[in-house]
Amino acid sequence: MRDKKYHHGNLKEALIEAGLEILSESGLSDLSLRTCAARVGVSHTAPKNHFGNMNGLLTAIAARGYEQLAEHMRRGLPENPTRHEVRNAAFEGYVDFARAQPALFELMYSSGRTNRDDPALKAGVGACFEILREASMNLDWDKANAPNAELRSQIMSWSLVHGFAQLLLAGKLDKDATKALGVLDVVPDFGFRA
Repeated sequence: MRDKKYHHGNLKEALIEAGLEILSESGLSDLSLRTCAARVGVSHTAPKNHFGNMNGLLTAIAARGYEQLAEHMRRGLPENPTRHEVRNAAFEGYVDFARAQPALFELMYSSGRTNRDDPALKAGVGACFEILREASMNLDWDKANAPNAELRSQIMSWSLVHGFAQLLLAGKLDKDATKALGVLDVVPDFGFRA
């Protein structure tokens, strides 16, 4: 296994993939530079050459998480989607990703574990925010004419979908009355201005 993975020519990528696998299998508490190195089949000091420290590895993994989140948020969209279709795909994709990758989702939004100034991480966050911007453009709601209306709409959309995802992951929506409800069942169906 060591030769097969190492000879891919991209040890950094292999270590990120190992980190994603460990997160998926056993969570954040089992993730370390050493466990990633062991999974890839290299010495425990090899990851330091690519990431410097654990913060660097976690930042790279979180950046990959945001890339995956953006893919989920655009999944299933037709070629020329309506704004409602964009919004629905974004919201459902966001929640589906959180449900499928809870440890990665936790890492992505954790405070102090990643370098928020990292260009790849900022690009990933920006891509997700851009999808929410598109889904929230020209909303017809009480803040439509307020200063920075578009930014307010984006933040409101992100707050709604992120709050729902957090409640779901925390087990707060496991009661009989709430178990069958999806994100689109509870967020307002805002209209859009022309």
